[in-house]
Amino acid sequence: MDSLTQILLGAAVGEAVLGRKVGKKALLWGGFFGLFPDLDILIPFSDAVASFTYHRSASHSLFVLAVLTPLFVWLITRVHPQTAVHRIRWTALVYLAFATHVLLDCFTVYGTQIFWPLSTPPVMGSTIFIIDPAYSVPLLAGVVGALVLSRKTSTGWVINAAGLALSTLYLTWSVGAKLYVNERAKASLKDQGIAYEKLLTVPAPFNTVLWRVLAVGKEGYYEGFYSLLDGKRDVRFTSYASDPSLLDPVSDHWPVRRLQWFTHGFYAVEREGEDVVFTDLRMGMEPAYVFRFKVAEIEAGEVQPASSSRVASKPRWDQLRWVWQRIWRPDPATAASAAPNGPPETARHVAGS
Repeated sequence: MDSLTQILLGAAVGEAVLGRKVGKKALLWGGFFGLFPDLDILIPFSDAVASFTYHRSASHSLFVLAVLTPLFVWLITRVHPQTAVHRIRWTALVYLAFATHVLLDCFTVYGTQIFWPLSTPPVMGSTIFIIDPAYSVPLLAGVVGALVLSRKTSTGWVINAAGLALSTLYLTWSVGAKLYVNERAKASLKDQGIAYEKLLTVPAPFNTVLWRVLAVGKEGYYEGFYSLLDGKRDVRFTSYASDPSLLDPVSDHWPVRRLQWFTHGFYAVEREGEDVVFTDLRMGMEPAYVFRFKVAEIEAGEVQPASSSRVASKPRWDQLRWVWQRIWRPDPATAASAAPNGPPETARHVAGS
């Protein structure tokens, strides 16, 4: 999730654990530890793929954070020696602020390596967008309440607890919504005779009502959208070409292997000029994706390994307007006709029309 939400979550957890014992110190330290795992973005990497895939690794490991917790508790009790009597609660505050951060990140689609240094794939629940006001606003209300209200009563603490409960309830809702959308997507793919190997459903920006459906097959992938207001209507899919065979000559190239592992196989490969470009299909929507990398180049007709570099992708802000319109228009035909600038040139056909 975004860093502001993580600060709010950490502060809310801090208040819930120790706010009635040490006052606003719990909020402030909780907010700091809620942000701490994301400070890995300050670590420089010379390789674009390394920078992309090592984010949310060691700094988000439940093992590493467990080791760091006693160190930070020692620091807190040095800064606030009068609170040393609450050492056990400080320990709970620090580790819970860490753990709730990384577990919340697991609900997004980016992927979080909570078991690092084990080589298990990043955990990606993909039930909530990286920024979702419906999740963050209750946390904000609770933290502000605890921050400004008098410590002579428990009102601020109760408001904060209510904010935590509401945000957690919304997160639970997102899981249920995803499970429902998964079933609708599978039924639509079956009814339309679309063969696929991998299926991913991801909430559209800033909400959990409209969902993007991605189905990846051997020769390409399909993209569709489903709003919870669509009822029993089928998901309309547009198919797009991909040429993963371009990676065969460089299958042992580290950036290629790393990206295949990190994306859980949800990627597309295409030739752009003399470059072979790897696109992470999980983040973005046609035709604009957030993470695209040059991983190889073509010389004299042969694919050769190349140093990885980020391929610029121009944001499509008009897509946000389309997302908002699509939430409320359950007719798939309306959604298809409203798609930004129509389907891109790489689209082959629309299925299920």
